[in-house]
Order: sequence, then C-alpha cells, then structure tokens
Amino acid sequence: MRLLFVTGKLAEPALRRTLAPLGRRHDFKWEVAVPGVQVAALMHTPLLLNRLGPHIEASGESFDRIVLPGLGDLDVAALSERFSLPFVRGPKDLHDLPLFFGEGDREPPDLSRWDIEIVAEINHAARLTDAEVVATAAAMRADGADLIDVGATPGAPTARVPNLVRLLRGEGHRVSVDSFDRGEVTASVDAGAELVLSCNGTNLDWADPLGRETGVEFVVIPDEPSDLDSLFRTAEALGEAGVAHRLDPILEPIHFGFAASLDRYSEVRRRLPDAAMLMGVGNLTELTGVDSAGVNTLLAGFCQERRIFSVLTTQVIPWAQSSVRELDAARRLMKCAADRGTVPKHLSDALVMLRDPRPRRATSTEIAELAESVTDANFRVLIDGRSIHLFNRDGLHTGRDPFRVFDAAEKAAADAGRPLSASHAFYLGYELAKASTALTLGKVYVQDEALQWGMLTEDEASAVAPRAAARSTEADG
Repeated sequence: MRLLFVTGKLAEPALRRTLAPLGRRHDFKWEVAVPGVQVAALMHTPLLLNRLGPHIEASGESFDRIVLPGLGDLDVAALSERFSLPFVRGPKDLHDLPLFFGEGDREPPDLSRWDIEIVAEINHAARLTDAEVVATAAAMRADGADLIDVGATPGAPTARVPNLVRLLRGEGHRVSVDSFDRGEVTASVDAGAELVLSCNGTNLDWADPLGRETGVEFVVIPDEPSDLDSLFRTAEALGEAGVAHRLDPILEPIHFGFAASLDRYSEVRRRLPDAAMLMGVGNLTELTGVDSAGVNTLLAGFCQERRIFSVLTTQVIPWAQSSVRELDAARRLMKCAADRGTVPKHLSDALVMLRDPRPRRATSTEIAELAESVTDANFRVLIDGRSIHLFNRDGLHTGRDPFRVFDAAEKAAADAGRPLSASHAFYLGYELAKASTALTLGKVYVQDEALQWGMLTEDEASAVAPRAAARSTEADG
C-alpha cells in the first residue's frame, strides 16, 4: 500500500519521524507532500486543488490513499473527484496517527443505547408564559428528555397546570405532572398527563381510584424520607388495585440524609428486585455547589447498577443548567460500560469538560527549535504546560502573562518596521486569551481551533483560514 500524507512545512519533520516506524509496523510505503504552506491548519480546498497535482504526478506511481490533515475545512469529495484518488481526513494531531491505524483501538463504543428514562421538570411552570413553556420543553427534549414534567407550585393550585399539560401534549411531548392537589392532578390526567408525582399515604385515598379509572402511573414516595415502610405500604396498595407505579425512596441532600437515602434505594431494590424505580437527582445537583456534570454522572452510574431506570431532574441553579444534556450523555456512557463489562472510561469524552482527557503539549525545546525555523511574519502560539510561546521571524516571546507576551511581540514588530494592525492585534489577543485559559486548566491549546469542553464545545469559525484562502486564490488566479 502506498500512502501520501499532506502537511505543512513546520510539521513535516515530526510527521516523517512518526511515519517511519508506523510504515514498518503496518507494511505501507509513504510519501509526504508539502503544498507551499507553513501550517497544516491553514490549508484549504482551492489551494490543494491548485497545488497538489505536481506532488501526485512527481511520484510516478498511483497512491492507494491520500491522508489530509485533520485540522481545517477541506472538501474531501471535491479533492477525490479532481484527482481520481481516495482522500481521507487524518487525525487533528499527528501524534494520534497510531490510533488512526488502529493501534490500541477497540470496537467503537455504542453510545446510541440507554436504559434510563429522563423526566425533566419545568419548575413553577404556571408562572411562565405559554411560549416560554413550549420553548423550554422543546429545548429539554432536544437535550435528551423523554418526559416533560409540569411542576406545580405547592399550596397554589391553578387551572394553568392542566392547560399547560394539554398545550405540551399538543406539541407532541410525553408529559407528567408534579402536584399533590387532587383537582390539579385529576384535570392534568384528563389533559393527557401519563405520570403523576407523587403518591404516598396522604393522598392514596384518591390516587388509587384515579389510577384504576384512568390507567395513569404514579411515583410512590414515603410519607417521610426515612419511613421506608410507608413506601412499601403505599406501593402494595396500588399494586393490589392494579395501578401502575414506580418507587422513589427520595434522594436527600448531603448532610441531611444523603448516605442513608442511597441505602434506602439499595434496600428497595433488594426487597423488590423487579420493581420500577425513579430517582429525583435535584436534591444533589441543585443543593451542592459544584458543576453538576460529575454529580449527574455518578448518580447515573448508581442508577444503572441498581436498575433505577428513570430519573427526575431540574436545571434551575446556574451550575446545573445543562443537567438534561449531562444525564443523557451519562446514561449512554453507563449503558455502554455495563454492556461491555468495563469501567466507564475512554468510551466517551462528552462529560470531560473542565480538563482534557488526553492532554499533549510540545516541550519548550521543541518550540524553540520550531521558532528558529520560522522565516515569515505570521505569528504562532503554543503552550508547553508552563508558559505561552508567541513567535514569528522577529523572535520568540515566552511567559505566563499574556499581556507581557503580547507587549514583547508588539515591540518586536514595531522595531522591525512592521507594526501590528488593529485586526491582527485583536486576533492575537483572542488567541492568547485561549492559550492562557488552556494553560490555567491544563487543557490542549491549538491555534485557530476551539478549546475542547466536552459536550459543551462549540466550534469556532477560523479567523485565519478564510483570509489565507482568499489571498491564495487571488495569487493562483
């Protein structure tokens, strides 16, 4: 097999060092093409269409595959059609080429499956406008919610709650209602609610006949969180009447019964191995001052082990406002790990948000060598885990303070008779801010690329590639 790898001038030496042992291990011949650009991330489709032909023709033999850099926005189909050869995108980092060739790789994880149903509550729904409720429900469903729970206001029943149930049913949602008011619940069930939160000894007298008459399902809770026997009594009464129900022993906040409540969930599962169960996670996510992703992931793992296949979540407090998305990612991760019989690690990076799962940085020595080879005015920004490095042909500027690094580069540019333009200064400020953030958090920084925040990552438009493409197109034209 003959492969052609396309890269920039600066990455060429490292690429050749990486390919030499890979070619021997995987029995392929390789060549490297550098189509007149310094940095691989700045390549674009028009440039390759114009400049790659001579590199392909010079080899004298056909290639089985042409491997493009993983960075940048390249049209693989257009290149394949133009040169009548199969083009593929390689990894963003050339050090990941061993994984690209399957070294240490396993069967791709199946994250399409899950066991845990997500019930997402709209708190105090009656205080919102119809448009706000519809928009909130749509966003929750897009994030992974299976049921939308219309949260009533305790002690303040209103006809708006059943009206909102009817509204959401009309929008195609599955709906539950969270209320202990008989009139509010009955009207909501008539409007299409399929699940009622909640039932215990205080409302069993009317919940039992309502369930038998309508087929609606109830969430059974204890009369008091510590009174597990009351939960079993209510569940037994509903079961004898043929009323569908799921059990929620109530997750309590830390320092207010949290550990004991986990014991109760385990005790219910021990005594009723096949019972449907639900866990409301808000008492931990909303009442613990920490980003909710880790809490939701841990609770999803507990639920997967104990076969608690529905969770109720809210996302009100600022640090928990992506809880539905987090639980959706967590339930898929836990299902995949359970099916594989492994720990939930290296199956998905969606929930690794603050840090990076596989940090990789150049050393200060490698950066210094790279800086010495640069002969143009374009700035490069790299970090090594301790410092920011900003360099072009006018010099290398290193430090932890992005302001001092920028000041040094600005002075060097002025001394060389090439003062920075406002747009260039803005671009460098933006990139240095990202580099500083990555340095603080130990994250991977790649110039002109978004920092990775797991499932919260948003791709950013390149500030450089479009301009470089326009300049190249004009020059080649």
